[in-house]
Amino acid sequence: MSVNKKRLFNELLTKFLLKYEDVDALIVSDHEGFIIAGQKRATVDMELVSVLTALINPVLERIRDEFAFKKFGSASFDTEENRLLFISIDENTTLSVVLDTMASVDKLSPYAYFLAEKTAQIINVSDEDTIQIDIPNFGTEIDTVRDEGRIKQQIYQMRLDSGGVYKFKFIIVGDKAVGKSSIVRRFVENKFSLDYRSTLGLNVLTHSMNFYGNEVNFMLWDLGGQDYFKRFRKTYYMGTQAAFIVFDVCERETFANVNVWYKELEDFLDNKNIPIVIVGNKIDLSDQRIIQYKEGIALVDDLLQQNSDGDFSYIETSALTGENIRDAFSLIAYHYITKSKDREEQKLKENLMVQINSILNKNQKLEITFITENPFWSPGLQILNEVNSLCDCDKLLDNKEKRLYQYSNGLLVKNYLFDSIDVAESDGVFAIFDARNRKHIDPKWKDVVINIISNLKENKVILIGIRVSDDLDWSDIMEEFNVNEYLEEKMVSLLFFKIGFEYRLEIYDELEVMFSTIINS
Repeated sequence: MSVNKKRLFNELLTKFLLKYEDVDALIVSDHEGFIIAGQKRATVDMELVSVLTALINPVLERIRDEFAFKKFGSASFDTEENRLLFISIDENTTLSVVLDTMASVDKLSPYAYFLAEKTAQIINVSDEDTIQIDIPNFGTEIDTVRDEGRIKQQIYQMRLDSGGVYKFKFIIVGDKAVGKSSIVRRFVENKFSLDYRSTLGLNVLTHSMNFYGNEVNFMLWDLGGQDYFKRFRKTYYMGTQAAFIVFDVCERETFANVNVWYKELEDFLDNKNIPIVIVGNKIDLSDQRIIQYKEGIALVDDLLQQNSDGDFSYIETSALTGENIRDAFSLIAYHYITKSKDREEQKLKENLMVQINSILNKNQKLEITFITENPFWSPGLQILNEVNSLCDCDKLLDNKEKRLYQYSNGLLVKNYLFDSIDVAESDGVFAIFDARNRKHIDPKWKDVVINIISNLKENKVILIGIRVSDDLDWSDIMEEFNVNEYLEEKMVSLLFFKIGFEYRLEIYDELEVMFSTIINS
C-alpha cells in the first residue's frame, strides 16, 4: 500500500469513528485476513483490538463462503461483547465494523455502505485521482435503543443483495432557486451551470447508477417550485416512489418551507409512506451559510415525530462542487431497494400465513423440519419464524445441533444438522445442501435424503434445495441424487430445486409449494 493510501485510510476511518460513537473499531482485511487498514477508539486498548481482530478473522472465511456465489454481500454477527457488521468490498477485501453491543445494525447500515464505497475508491485509487473522504451528514443520529430480541451467535444476510434491477419514479421538490435542477444535472451529466433558469413546471430525465451490484434506474422528475405550478403538481406526484426535499442552507425561509413541501407530499400522495431525503444544498457557500447541520438533523427528528412510520434521512450537498451528490442518490437508492424488498416479502409472508392457517384449521397442528449443514445458516427456519412472528413462541430447544420452536397456533418448527435428524412426525421436511465449487455431491447427502424418506410417514412432503455454481450441470447432480427406488417404497412427495442468487424469494416460493401439497394431501 502506498503512503498516500495509508493517509487516506487513516483520515477516512478516523473521521468515521469521530462521527459515530457506537462504532468501536473499523478494519479493512484481505481474503487471507491480513489487515490492510484499521482504526480504533482511544478508549479501546491494544489488547482488546487484538481480541477483536482474532474474533473477526475466522468469521471472514464463513462470510466469504456464504457469499461465494456473488461479488458483494453483507452480514452481521453478534457476540456477547460486540455486534460485528461485514461488507464485502470485492472478492478479495472485506470491511469489518465493530459496534457496541447495544448499537442498531439496521440504523448504521446506510453509513457503513458509504464507508464501504469510499474504501473501494481508496483501494482502486491512482496517482491522478482525487477522493473526497469527508463523512456526509446523511442521516439522523444512530439509534442506540436496546434490542433484546437479537439471536446471539447467528449470521444473517441483510436485504441488500446484488444483481437486482430497480426502476422507480423519483421526484425532487423544494422552493425555487434552491438548486434542484443543478443537483439533477450534476448527477446526470456531472456538470454545473452558473446561469440560473427556473424549471418550467417539470423536467423529467432518466439516469442509471450501479449501487453495490444493483442496477438502479431513476426516473427523475424535477418539479418547479413556484406557487404557480402547485395546481399541476398533484398530477406530477402520481406514482411517486421516493423524493428529495431540497432547501438552501443560506436561506432560512427555504428551510422552514421543508415542512410545507412535506405536507404537500402527504396530501397529494394520500399519506402514502415513501423514502424521503431532506437535502441541504449549497454548502460550498460556507461564508453565507445560515442553517447549520444540527438544525437539519433536528428537522428530520421532528418529521419522524410527526410520522413514526416514515423513512427520512438528511444529507448536505453542493451541486457546484459535486460534494455528496452521488452519495445523496445512493442513499435514496438504498432506502428504495430495502423498502421494495420489505413490501415484496410482506406479501409473500401474508400468503404463507394464509396457507399455514388453512392447514391448522384442518389438522390442528403442523410440523415443519429444516435440515442444514451449517448451524448459522438456515434461511427457511428464519423465514418461517418471521412469517409466524405474531404468535407466542416457546423455545423447547435452542442449540447448534437441534432447535425446536412451538407456536401457540399449533405450528411446530424444528431444525437439525445432518447427523441428528428426527422427521418421524413431520408434515414437511426442507433440506439444504451446498454444491458450489464441487464437481460431485458428497455421498453423505444422498444418505441424508434416504434417511428422510425412510423415516417420514406416507403422504408427506420433502423439499431438497441445492446451492449450485453456474458451471455445474444440474442433470449430473440429479443423477447422483437418484433415490427413485426408495420413493417407490414410500408414498411421499419429493422435489429438488436450485438455490441461486435471490435465495430468500426462492425459498418463499418453495415453502408455498410445500404448504399447497400438504393442503391437497
